[in-house]
Amino acid sequence: MVQTSANLTLMIRAARKAGRSLVKDFREVENLQVSMKGAGDFVSRADLASERILKEELLGTRPNYGWLAEEGDEIAGKDPTRRWIVDPLDGTTNFLHGLPHWAISIALEHRGEIVSAVIYDPAKDEMFWAEKGGGAWLGDKMRLRVSGRRNMIETIYATGLPFGGRPDLPDTLSDLARILPVCAGVRRWGAAALDLAYVAAGRYDGFWERRLHPWDIAAGILIVREAGGFVEPLRPDGDILEDGELLASNPHVFERFAKIIRGS
Repeated sequence: MVQTSANLTLMIRAARKAGRSLVKDFREVENLQVSMKGAGDFVSRADLASERILKEELLGTRPNYGWLAEEGDEIAGKDPTRRWIVDPLDGTTNFLHGLPHWAISIALEHRGEIVSAVIYDPAKDEMFWAEKGGGAWLGDKMRLRVSGRRNMIETIYATGLPFGGRPDLPDTLSDLARILPVCAGVRRWGAAALDLAYVAAGRYDGFWERRLHPWDIAAGILIVREAGGFVEPLRPDGDILEDGELLASNPHVFERFAKIIRGS
């Protein structure tokens, strides 16, 4: 069994506890033969319940740390060097529609750098995690490695597709027009945290997306890097967490993949 730090052990415990709450609520989603607003309200309650559990576990044990999450206001901790970055339910639309592809994402930031990360998929009971310098893992025993594919035509990628009239649709369509002819396919599964975890596990060869939030990607960045992958801002001079734009892939195809997506 792999040894983990006290903080990582805390993160895994918190993710499992919140996951049990979400799984219970997820079983009720298929019974919600109600209006979209009613179903959306239910999922919002499930999301908030998950965040409440995570906050109680994480801040209850580390009360001096800061807090940044999808719901609620940012909390400045008494320890300004450490901050939890949390998404209590990544893949909310999947959850709402009864699709079992959603996750809890927890990252610990220390002096501006992600040092511990957990992405937990409760529906499949898959726990992806990493600590800086300690590698990336799935569960207790399986070490994660990015894929070894070198030929672009054999690779598959993940991304998000803009919805609801978002202004980045033209950019994404341009991306797809360039990448689809030279690869084996692109997937859109609707949970950025799991997309990054799947890159780390070698299930996808790469991932890119725009207009994301820090809580969507903070944990995944570390997990991919600790699995041997490359992660960069979509714009070479950008900042991933501030801009919400990134590229990630195995090292063999990264240069070509990045060039295609950047249109350079």
